[in-house]
Amino acid sequence: MPQASDSKPRILVIRRRYLGDVVLLGSVFGSLRKHWPQARLTVLVEGAYAGVLALNPSVDSILDMPHGLPGWLRLLRALRREKFTLVLDFDNRRKTALIARLSGASCRVALHHGPRVCLPGFYTRHEIVEDDFLVSRHITDYYHRMLRAVNVPLDPGPFSLVPRAADLDFVRQLPEFAGLPAGRPRLLVHPGSRSSYRVWPAEAFAEVCDRLQAEGAASVLLVAGPAEQAIVNAIRQRMRTPVARLQGPLEVPQLAALLSSVDCVLCHDSGPMHLAAAVGTPVVALYGSQSLANWRPLGPQHIVLQPPLPCVNCVSPGVCLPNEPYFNHCVRNIAVTDVLAALRARLQPAADQ
Repeated sequence: MPQASDSKPRILVIRRRYLGDVVLLGSVFGSLRKHWPQARLTVLVEGAYAGVLALNPSVDSILDMPHGLPGWLRLLRALRREKFTLVLDFDNRRKTALIARLSGASCRVALHHGPRVCLPGFYTRHEIVEDDFLVSRHITDYYHRMLRAVNVPLDPGPFSLVPRAADLDFVRQLPEFAGLPAGRPRLLVHPGSRSSYRVWPAEAFAEVCDRLQAEGAASVLLVAGPAEQAIVNAIRQRMRTPVARLQGPLEVPQLAALLSSVDCVLCHDSGPMHLAAAVGTPVVALYGSQSLANWRPLGPQHIVLQPPLPCVNCVSPGVCLPNEPYFNHCVRNIAVTDVLAALRARLQPAADQ
């Protein structure tokens, strides 16, 4: 653990992925910065998720997870150059344990859920989180255990990301965004998910979008990643009203700016959901059987919809896998009427402004 006299530790935080996980580390970064204002804080992450760290003022620099021999050589040079004194490994995998050891830091801490640490000898300290810890706690409570391991107080203040001015200008100049009908709240619909099992039906999305646009409650913008265009196509094919669709890929900071520029976001439990919450935009989120306690969006302004569990009306008997949230269709039991009611509740305050 860093010595009390060390007011300028050189900290390496390891968290490879995913977008939501990296966003939700914001309170950890803020607490480290408040405790050690003069520290140098570097984060090691997969390149696809590095963009969100560029929006976090607590982070000084970013390193890419290595792939192939050239990547490992670049990382070794960076580890030698940075001379880290403290490594906080939130992944505790074989590769990340090796990176922690190669850093040469005098204090190397592994956060691990359950009793068996991967390569325990590569660390100087293990923060073992009991098996039942996440039964009713948010994932950020798990991340905060790392702070306890190095005697860093949790900063209780709210965490947020602030989009950059250049990215906000980029969004305002997008034809799809600029062309949304004036005088209505803007609803961004992100219908994708890393698991196809977690996707609400296209016909349900289409009905919600049509009804809101027909009654003048919102102007809808459909947005999805390159691998999620099929669901967007299916929604558009089923819609009766014209709808804007953003087809070009966005960098993460540009997506954050877009999310901050709308009045509400309709999405699944996903990385963009956590990003929207971090920039302060109200979210209506659709969940299947995944844990609300662990993964709800942070903040009081969001509405989360989930069917009753355990499931009493399985829509895919013989297909869904019990107790496997990535492999069941529970989200399909969320009613269109419930989604409409939640969206109207969030869109009406925007319309009154």
